Amino acid sequence: MSSPSASAMSPSRKTYLIIAAGAAVMSMALGSRQTFGLFISPLSYDYGLPVTLIAFAIALHNLVWGFSQPLAGAATDRWGPAPVVAFGALAYAAGLAMTALASSSWALVLGMGVFIGVGISCTSFGVVLTAVGRNVAPEKRSMAMGLASAGGSLGQVLMVPLVQELRSLSGITVALIALAVLMLAVAPLGLALGRRPQTAAAGAAAVDPGLNFSLKEVVVQACRHRGYRLLTVGFFACGFQLAFIATHLPGYLELCHMPMGLAATALALIGLFNMAGSWACGWLGGRFRQHYVLGWLYLVRSAAIALFFALPKNEWSVTLFAAVMGLTWLGTVPLTTGLVARIFGTRHMGTLFGVCFLSHQVGSFLGAWLGGFVLDLTGSYSLLWLATLVAGVIAALLHFPIDDRAVAAGPGAPVRA
Repeated sequence: MSSPSASAMSPSRKTYLIIAAGAAVMSMALGSRQTFGLFISPLSYDYGLPVTLIAFAIALHNLVWGFSQPLAGAATDRWGPAPVVAFGALAYAAGLAMTALASSSWALVLGMGVFIGVGISCTSFGVVLTAVGRNVAPEKRSMAMGLASAGGSLGQVLMVPLVQELRSLSGITVALIALAVLMLAVAPLGLALGRRPQTAAAGAAAVDPGLNFSLKEVVVQACRHRGYRLLTVGFFACGFQLAFIATHLPGYLELCHMPMGLAATALALIGLFNMAGSWACGWLGGRFRQHYVLGWLYLVRSAAIALFFALPKNEWSVTLFAAVMGLTWLGTVPLTTGLVARIFGTRHMGTLFGVCFLSHQVGSFLGAWLGGFVLDLTGSYSLLWLATLVAGVIAALLHFPIDDRAVAAGPGAPVRA
C-alpha cells in the first residue's frame, strides 16, 4: 500500500514526482549506454580485444535488452516498477564492473552483453514510461511520456563529456567503475514510480479498453492487429539506425580524419537535442495522430542520414547532423508507447511495448554488430549508412497506414486485421 504521505499527495504533484524519478533513472541508464562507443578503441588497444568482438558485445546487450523487455514489462504490470528498477540497477552496475575488469573475451561479452542488457531492460522505457502512462489522463499521456523521455536525455548530455574526461585522466577502468557506482545510486528511485500496480478506479474500463482483457486475450488481440504488427516491424528501423550511429559514429569520424574529441561532442549534442525532440514528439503526439508523427519523424531522420553521408565532412556538418539526429533520436519511444496504450489500454502496456521493443532491439543488435563486421570486411561504413537510409524510408511507409482506433473489449471481439 502507498504510504500516508504518498496518499495525501495531490495527483499533479504525484505525476511530476513520477516523471522526475523516471527521468533520473533513464538518464543514468541511457546516458551510460550512450558512452559505449567511446570505449571501443581503448578496449581494443589496452585489452588487446578485436573491434569485431567489442562491437558484438555492444550489439548483444541490445539483443538481450530486447528479449528481456517483455519479461521486465510483464513484471512491472504485475508487481510494479520499484522491484524491477532495483534489480535492473544492480544488474547494470555488475555488467559495467565486469567490463571494467574484463580479462578475457567471455568476461566482456557476459558483462557488456548480458548483464547490461538485462539491467537496461529494467531501467528504461518499458518500465519507466509504463509507470508514467498509468498515472496520467489519456489526453495528457503522450506529453507526460515525452517529458519523461526528455528528462531522461539529460544523462546523455552529461555522461558523455564526463566519461571522456575520466577516460583521458584515469583510464577506461576508472570511468566504467564510476558509471557502475552512479547506476547503483539511482536504484532506490524506483520506489517513487510506485511499489505496486495501481488498481483501476470504478468505470475506468470505459476509457481504458485494456482493463477488460486478460494478458492472454490482449496478446491474442495484438498478434491479430495489423497496426500493431506494422508498428512492431517499423520499430526495427529505429533500433538499427540508432545503434549503428551511437556505436560507430566515433569510429567513422576517426576514419574521416575529424579532430579528436569531435565524436564525444557529437554524441553529447545528440543527447542535448534529444531533450527538445522527445518533448516535442510527446507534444505533437498529443495533438496529431501518433502514427503520422512517427512516419514523418522517420522521413526526417532518413533525410538527415542521406545528406550527412553525401556531403563533405567537417565540424559544421557533424554538428548539424548531431542536432537533427538528436531532435529525432528517442522521440519514437513516447509516440510508440502512446500508440500502444491508445489501441490496447494501459493494463498490459509494459508487456505489449516490450514485445514491440524486441523488434527495435533486434535492429539495434544488427546495427551495432554489422557496423563492426562490415568495417572489418570492407574497411568502410558506406554499406551501413545506405542500409540505415533504406530502413528509415521503409519504416515511414509502414507507419502511415496504421489504424489507431482502440480495440473492441472482451473475448471474441472483432479485431481490425
